[in-house]
Amino acid sequence: MRDDVTAIPAPVTLAASRRYFARMKPIRVLLAGTLALLVALPSPAEAARKKKAAPPAPAEPTAPKSNTGAAQQLGQNGSWTAYQAQDGSGSVCYVVGQPQKTEPANAPRRPPMAMVTHRPGEKIANVVSFVEGYPIKPGSEVSIDIGGSKFDLFTKDDSAWARTAELDKMIVTSLGKAKQVLVRGTPQKGAATTDTYALAGFPKALALIDKACGVKR
Repeated sequence: MRDDVTAIPAPVTLAASRRYFARMKPIRVLLAGTLALLVALPSPAEAARKKKAAPPAPAEPTAPKSNTGAAQQLGQNGSWTAYQAQDGSGSVCYVVGQPQKTEPANAPRRPPMAMVTHRPGEKIANVVSFVEGYPIKPGSEVSIDIGGSKFDLFTKDDSAWARTAELDKMIVTSLGKAKQVLVRGTPQKGAATTDTYALAGFPKALALIDKACGVKR
């Protein structure tokens, strides 16, 4: 958080980020599977354009897969969908959100998404991540604005993460109270992007994965 939290010295923050990111590698595998699903789904803009044509309803999309098979969809609320899967560490519960609006609208990128993940078998909960859908400019941060509460996330490849478990928890708490979150990123090439996620369905979707993975608030 930028304005109302005491700054952490850069070397300490960097070291903590590297240790924390190492624990997130299994979640990055999960992100890749979820992203593969979203690539097959229309963007909000595409869905709006196709709505007038009223095509036949598509088949139910296949849920993202873990290392041991397809994930179970726990429910959907607004633009947020909750899943539970199993892997070598036990249960993995995660909520996936798609943006309501992306700017610029014609930017060449894969579908962006937001995730919160619990891995109780590894004593990990509330892991926040944002996939930007493009290679992020090296050394840059992704900034998020949750109803006026602003956080800077460290980046790797096409994704952004909170630096510590404490920041994860603060961000999840803020997401549960706000109406929308703005996510701003900078690609290696092209213009910066801003994604707007509506949060109306987030608290209920989060409650589903909390219950499934035994996370208490």
